[in-house]
Amino acid sequence: MRRSLSLPSVDPFLVWLVAVVTAASILPVRGGIAGWFGLATNLAVALLFFLHGAKLSRASILGGIGNWRLHVLVLGSTYVLFPLIGLATTALDGWLIDPRLGVGLLFLTLLPSTVQSSIAFTALARGNVAGAVCSASLSNLLGIGLTPLLVGLLLRTGGTGALSSWGSVQTIALQLLVPFVGGHLLRPLIGGWVDRNKAILQPVDRSSILLVVYTAFSAAVVNGIWTKVTVPQLGLLLVLSAVILGLVMVANVLVARLAGLPREDAIVLLFCGSKKSLVSGVPMAAALFAPATVGMVVLPLMIFHQLQLFACAALAGRFSRQANLAEAVSRIPQGSEQAAEAAAARGFTIPDACMPGVVANLALLGQHAKTLSGGNR
Repeated sequence: MRRSLSLPSVDPFLVWLVAVVTAASILPVRGGIAGWFGLATNLAVALLFFLHGAKLSRASILGGIGNWRLHVLVLGSTYVLFPLIGLATTALDGWLIDPRLGVGLLFLTLLPSTVQSSIAFTALARGNVAGAVCSASLSNLLGIGLTPLLVGLLLRTGGTGALSSWGSVQTIALQLLVPFVGGHLLRPLIGGWVDRNKAILQPVDRSSILLVVYTAFSAAVVNGIWTKVTVPQLGLLLVLSAVILGLVMVANVLVARLAGLPREDAIVLLFCGSKKSLVSGVPMAAALFAPATVGMVVLPLMIFHQLQLFACAALAGRFSRQANLAEAVSRIPQGSEQAAEAAAARGFTIPDACMPGVVANLALLGQHAKTLSGGNR
């Protein structure tokens, strides 16, 4: 029977993002109204990071902190491998890609990993969920201060919209860090309420991001973004995003094998170490870059976000099917004793004359199932 092919579903949040970008392109905010939107954006960013701090459970971090080798590898992928690849893409600035889009590509490589989707894909793929929770949480916690520092270190001024001084980096880090720390310190008082009302607070998170995107793209449209970003440029961004994602995923698979990680930890490295957070990236861009450049900076991140979801959804589904087959293989009786016990449990007896043939067939069945599950690779 032929297995029907299906495409990974589109993240509904991406649809909202496209709708907001379209609205900003048609009806951008200007003048004095833009100032009010800018103030609302700053408050939304503060609220977003306050909620991130309140949702971060110290118990979830401490529960998996002992697996330090896994966490070091994930953080190395997020904050070393990704930035190195991002720096390599800067060679394309000016002659193949608009320098402002090049800044966006480099910026996305400096961001922390995702939390919710990394954990969800790890669980679907039968990976180490506790390790994923810890690695993703540590990545985001460090990213509050590390991403602005990397931006100040690796991005330069001169029309790119990057920060102009280390003092600016410190100021921006405080703008993001203070609400985050405040929310986390208040977790003993409000953590229970936050955990119980995640379904209510998620729209607050996403509405904050949509507001930042609308304000950023309004400023970008006023400054002529769609006269600078052409369809070929968008196609090139898609190709470059796919190349970056592919390089990181292949590198993480190789590193997991060289480090001898068990399958469950290798899945964590693959998913947590190859993803970048749109939820953290958009507010950080709004805080770190000039309003007129934010739209260009976050455009590569928006493309990369959906691409990583497609790739990880496909891989998680494959790993889940392999795990199910592996479980089936483990349940296939091996040898005459197991075959006799399995037959007795089902209420019949295998004749002695038939036992060698039954054992041989079960061994062949186990070998085929192991091959399908990838166990011989």
